[in-house]
Amino acid sequence: MARCVICDKGTVFGHNVSHSVRRTNRSWKPNIRKVRVIENGTPRTITVCSRCLRSNRVTRAI
Repeated sequence: MARCVICDKGTVFGHNVSHSVRRTNRSWKPNIRKVRVIENGTPRTITVCSRCLRSNRVTRAI
């Protein structure tokens, strides 16, 4: 499932718009990674987007 556990970022839908302004469906998916984190003192594997990883919203387990 392409959804971040921390910020709840998920898939967004919209349109491709061609030069002749024809619209077709498309989607943008977040950059999701499975990461081992320390949560309440125990290591867990959760899905986190790259922005949450980069901004240190989770503490990674080594």
